[in-house]
Amino acid sequence: DPALDGSGVVANPVVRGVLMALGWISVGLGAMGVVLPGWPTTVWLLVAAFFFARSSPRFYRWLLSHRIFGPIVRDIRAGLGLPARAKTFAISMIVLFAGGSSVLLGLARPWLGLLVAAVGLTGIVYILRMPTRPPRD
Repeated sequence: DPALDGSGVVANPVVRGVLMALGWISVGLGAMGVVLPGWPTTVWLLVAAFFFARSSPRFYRWLLSHRIFGPIVRDIRAGLGLPARAKTFAISMIVLFAGGSSVLLGLARPWLGLLVAAVGLTGIVYILRMPTRPPRD
């Protein structure tokens, strides 16, 4: 992985600082997903990994070795995908929250309800197209 040896890090210190700040913001948004139903965690952690890979090998390594977040990020970046249980949970939450929001918003503004439904459906299709990681022994 080029991010671990530092060869993928941006040379410009200002850009590197902005990328690192965006990485930490993404980690914060991902951490919110642990406690807020319907708020994604994995997506934000992947975004953080993207930013850290280009700004800080130290924080990129920290994210990959984190005992809770690390395995998910490593598996997805390696192309192994998500466990079936995580996919089922994610799709269920999208249906519940995007579906409910779509209905409620659609009563007042039908175009907004359709937009929320379309975004939710896009997320579901993305998750379904992602590989399903085989169970670990």
